Amino acid sequence: MSAPQSSTPRPSAPAARSHRIETRLVQDGILRSPFGETSEALYLTQGYVYDNSAQAEARFKGEDCGYQYSRFANPTVSMFESRMASLEGAEAARATATGMAAVTVALLGQLKAGDHVVASKAMFGSCRYVIEEFLPRYGIPSTLVDGRDLDQWRRAARPTTKTFFLESPTNPALEVIDIEAVAEIAHQAGATLLVDNVFATPLWQSPLTLGADCVIYSATKHIDGQGRCLGGVVLGSTKFIIDHVHTLIRQTGPSMSPFNAWVLLKGLETLAVRVRGQTDNAAACAVALAEHTKVSRVIYPGRPDHPQAAIVRRQMRGGSTLVAFEIDGGKAAAFRFQDALRLVRISNNLGDAKSLITHPATTTHQRLKQAQLDELGISDGLVRLSVGLEHPDDLIEDLLAALAVV
Repeated sequence: MSAPQSSTPRPSAPAARSHRIETRLVQDGILRSPFGETSEALYLTQGYVYDNSAQAEARFKGEDCGYQYSRFANPTVSMFESRMASLEGAEAARATATGMAAVTVALLGQLKAGDHVVASKAMFGSCRYVIEEFLPRYGIPSTLVDGRDLDQWRRAARPTTKTFFLESPTNPALEVIDIEAVAEIAHQAGATLLVDNVFATPLWQSPLTLGADCVIYSATKHIDGQGRCLGGVVLGSTKFIIDHVHTLIRQTGPSMSPFNAWVLLKGLETLAVRVRGQTDNAAACAVALAEHTKVSRVIYPGRPDHPQAAIVRRQMRGGSTLVAFEIDGGKAAAFRFQDALRLVRISNNLGDAKSLITHPATTTHQRLKQAQLDELGISDGLVRLSVGLEHPDDLIEDLLAALAVV
């Protein structure tokens, strides 16, 4: 089997365009050893040996194709990266230890003191921390905008703006941002666009085809999908990965473990089946919740009453596995509802085969001030439901039974 150059990221082999996504999720990126194993091999090793001193020197110079150290590259991690690149339609990918490591690397790899970032206000609390609090420590200011308002993106750009960042759909209120329009604004300003595509999954949205320069995933979510391990991945052109991502990962070490890469490869084999089933279940739950008198608002990208329904139809191939809804009665009512659930469990994770629910104002976004929560539509009654693979009737019965005690 051929190993990648250790000093540069390896461009993933392009997917056979005759193969559908389900086939690529099972077949692409496999590197078989001389033993001819069926399942992807798990290479639990930190280092690699060389035939001689000259080969070791050549590896470190990037003149010999091979592995050096698993912080730089590992055969099992390489298989995961290759399969993710095929799935996303990207030239290259680099895996990281967590989703937040992927976000941080994708941003920091492009930026230096004096550069400027424009980002949507509606994003995961940890992402907001990185942009609002962490980057300014190193002289990198940011401007947060209402991602739905294209004029705000335009006005926020400066001569020093290097990158735009957004999630779509957003966490937790499932706003949908026009990726193609924001990409055009970013490129006119001489900036790149980074898109966190976790809530849409690669099954339902392809930001690179809409003009994004980089796509980021927390592989912890749908890619694993079974609550087992952490991981992240950054995808883009070979040039983007070489220029901004590979060396930073190599030198600073937020690398994915081979074991986690192997688990995530197994998760990818069932991604299409799981996400389709979860999306169907989420749509059914959204219908039931929208008809309930104790629910004042339901936000689901597959519904015609979604605030950005036209954008959803244009840039997404499906809805989402998540539903956000607001329960009358604020925090007390939301807590009573969550505590009364018997099938759906309280957890801040999402994308799992098991249905999970969280109260964003007191968990994922608890660091925000009240004015910021209000601005983002995160009320005390808002809950975020990640719908799993249980039978939809059982899920609906559990939701309705819990609402009855509110």
